Amino acid sequence: MTEKQFKVMRVEKEEDMVPRAEEVAELAKINAEVVDVVCNTEDEIIAAAQDADAILVVFAPMTRHVLESLPKLKAIVRYGIGYDTVDVDAATDNGVLLVNIPDFCLEEVSNHAIVLLLALSGKLFSLNEGVKQGRWLETQRSRATAMAPYEQTLGLVGCGKIGRMTARKAQCFGLKILGYDPYLAKSLAEESGITLVSLPELLKESDYVSVHTLLNQETRHLIGEKEFRQMKPTAFFINTARGAVVDEPALIKALREKWIAGAGLDVFEQEPIDPDNPLLKMDNVLASPHCCSHTAASLKLLKTCVGQEAARVLTGRWPKNVVNKTVKPKVNLVRED
Repeated sequence: MTEKQFKVMRVEKEEDMVPRAEEVAELAKINAEVVDVVCNTEDEIIAAAQDADAILVVFAPMTRHVLESLPKLKAIVRYGIGYDTVDVDAATDNGVLLVNIPDFCLEEVSNHAIVLLLALSGKLFSLNEGVKQGRWLETQRSRATAMAPYEQTLGLVGCGKIGRMTARKAQCFGLKILGYDPYLAKSLAEESGITLVSLPELLKESDYVSVHTLLNQETRHLIGEKEFRQMKPTAFFINTARGAVVDEPALIKALREKWIAGAGLDVFEQEPIDPDNPLLKMDNVLASPHCCSHTAASLKLLKTCVGQEAARVLTGRWPKNVVNKTVKPKVNLVRED
């Protein structure tokens, strides 16, 4: 057996380690060895990844301490869009490319946001529970107070690819779309039927507020007590992005004190969520376990792309999607058209 030319580490906590197949197949084409390493601390990552040319990661912390301790490392490839567990500045300072997969799960997450919107507006879960408990007439009458999405307003906090896809789908239900995104060109927003406004205006005018922004220093706790107080008491809050974009105690308070009507959440500040979290005890909260991106098709494509991106770097080619675009790589890379 020939010696492997490259060493690629999949570094993660055991519970976050995704089954592998497609990425291994892609990396086998360049004679790269892929090793799974379960690590719970920064020091464990450093000890395990000393020989790594590239690291594939989901949630393991890629901190400055870690990055400064891995002189051979050329690239970190993140399974997904977000990269809040990676110190981007430290990666740049140490010549490590940070690569994400920005086209991952666009359909899945936008679909889930729409599903939550429709379920909340139509009281779907309480209707289901009432019928199963034998309260037919009472449950039937309760539907009379449900909201109809058409001619109402959806406010998107973050109008990247997923936000814009959500907008296009929401218009099929007759919703007017507002958006808050200080980095999006007005022309691009208009192509997706989005009217860009300030965050306060969006919160004031929207019947549904749906979060679609990355988590970083600028967006951490972007939505807090001040923002929830600006929403309508009849409005619903939806988050399929990252839990820490929202100040969770403020959300709990807003729901308890009826500043807003309800929430649909796929993400939380602490994951897995504490079983005693008050959000899980509220009838007006729909919760799913940070899984809206997960389908067989999306995960297969994701793993293939992760393998392909790592292979590009290791064979001297610039990856398709680099987060830290000003980085000076440790090896010369050819940019492809």
